[in-house]
Amino acid sequence: MRAFVFPGQGAQFVGMGRELYENNPHARDLFEQANELLEFRITDVMFHGTEEDLKQTRVTQPAIFLHSVILAGSLGDSFPDMVAGHSLGEFSALVVNRTLSFEDGLSLVFKRALAMQKACEAEPSTMAAIIGLEDEQVEEVCREIEEIVIPANYNSPGQVVISGSIPGVDKAVEKLTALGAKLAVKLAVGGAFHSPLMEPARAELEEAIRDTMFHVPVCPVYQNVSALPSVDPGVIQKNLVAQLTSPVRWTQTVRRMIDDGATTFTEVGPGKVLQGLIRKVDREVTVQSA
Repeated sequence: MRAFVFPGQGAQFVGMGRELYENNPHARDLFEQANELLEFRITDVMFHGTEEDLKQTRVTQPAIFLHSVILAGSLGDSFPDMVAGHSLGEFSALVVNRTLSFEDGLSLVFKRALAMQKACEAEPSTMAAIIGLEDEQVEEVCREIEEIVIPANYNSPGQVVISGSIPGVDKAVEKLTALGAKLAVKLAVGGAFHSPLMEPARAELEEAIRDTMFHVPVCPVYQNVSALPSVDPGVIQKNLVAQLTSPVRWTQTVRRMIDDGATTFTEVGPGKVLQGLIRKVDREVTVQSA
């Protein structure tokens, strides 16, 4: 069975989507539609902007979404049996499996990005990558710290990203280094994604999701919050809202997809980050770029 997986924030690069725009008339139409919907020429930033311009959450998230969804639409008759996306990538997955329209997906992603950026600016916070420890060790250290700090991304066996207040993450990094982590390093991110500090953004997104039409998908989406397949629009909505303040269970998601029959994973969008993570979960499955 074929699975399509969609990357999240961090996969962006200057020039992303330009080839699609120049060589595919339908893709060009969708990019121009996005420029109108967003009320700024995001394609100018994607194709010709600086890395710093592209790093802004309000630009990064819709840019990755557009590249992923438009690339998926250029694949012709190739259609997956299941889909999943890492954080932001879940919205791309939901357009490809027809839960959301292109316009509604883009609108939600942009509202999410603006809300997250606002939450980051309201309270300084950060994230850190922890490599070389068991998930349970990371969870235990986070529980011991009185500041806000939680596991935010279970990316692959032995690779967890933690998220929280700056003092909380600093204390966790110190303890996890002493515990024997091969790497415990703070990330250059705008704030504490997938932590309780995103609660203001979660409230804003919940309202936007409530006002958006969600359809029954044509194939299941494996959602970050539960790592389980969903085809019920109500469940999908609830999990999307919860995702902002809950961990991305990517390791568990990939394992469940494999248990349910996935043998080929195609990463649809910029970069190859997810391919590397999937290989660390199971070296027997086929992983490839779209």
